[in-house]
Amino acid sequence: GVFVTGATQSPYTGDGVTVAVLDTGIDAGHEAFAGVTLIEEDFTGEGNGDGNGHGTHVAGTIFGQPKDGLRFSVAPGIRRALIGKVLGAEGGGSTDQIFAAIQWAIDNGAVIINMSLGMDFPGYVARLTAAGWPTNLATSRALKAYRDNVRLFDAVVAMYRRRAAMAAESALLVAAAGNESKRDVDPNYMIDVAPPAAADGIVSVAALATPGAPHSALTVASFSNINPQVSGPGAAIYSAKAGGGYRYLNGTSMASPHVAGIAALWAQWQLNRPGGRIDFNMINAKLLGGASGERLADPNDVVSTGAGLVQAPTV
Repeated sequence: GVFVTGATQSPYTGDGVTVAVLDTGIDAGHEAFAGVTLIEEDFTGEGNGDGNGHGTHVAGTIFGQPKDGLRFSVAPGIRRALIGKVLGAEGGGSTDQIFAAIQWAIDNGAVIINMSLGMDFPGYVARLTAAGWPTNLATSRALKAYRDNVRLFDAVVAMYRRRAAMAAESALLVAAAGNESKRDVDPNYMIDVAPPAAADGIVSVAALATPGAPHSALTVASFSNINPQVSGPGAAIYSAKAGGGYRYLNGTSMASPHVAGIAALWAQWQLNRPGGRIDFNMINAKLLGGASGERLADPNDVVSTGAGLVQAPTV
């Protein structure tokens, strides 16, 4: 992941940039985060820490420190990170918790916010029908929840865009597109991007995978939802494991932190320019405009991969 996005070839490491990870928390004592100031806030009522492991892995992909010379994170130069625990040990959370965490992260200086989370629309319908709801009624209730979530996050992003235009605190929001597609079952079994990634102004991220040796081309992962803005590596991603050690995970949840990390590199690029001011619209433009189809097996499949694989700044 760090190689194909150009992170290892970039002169930037995220130094001076504060990021936020809104997830299941973090194993703050893991060696991957040595030297990084972690500011934790719990929005679930469970207390800080990571009883799930998802957030630790995601954070490691963004700013984990190299282990025995092996670099597995996109922006290892980051020295300050905000960790908002919005999902519990079982992986569940609420929109209210996420909204509160976004506000908290921006108020505390985050300029990039990663959200490797989303609403599982088909799963919600299935849970309601399993509880005895008629299918039509269950679908209607899930559709209302989907619509309400998109509208809320549309409003949130619009508010912070206005704040950014007035040089007030704001941040670029990056979110996973979702894992509900099943191309391995049926090539046409593709689900649309889930909220919050579906909201206008949030950078939505699809997952890419290698189909096998010689690993010279990337394809969209079978589970990755459609209509993202950009793509990142999201299959067999190596990162920190809560409790110690490291492991591989799959998902658009793993692709999103690659994009958030690349955004942090672009933020440092801006800080190093005359004026030293971060412009979120420019970072967004760099992510989308600089995305490449060069390593994609089907660079014209924009429905699945968006603008393409994100690329780090090189100069």
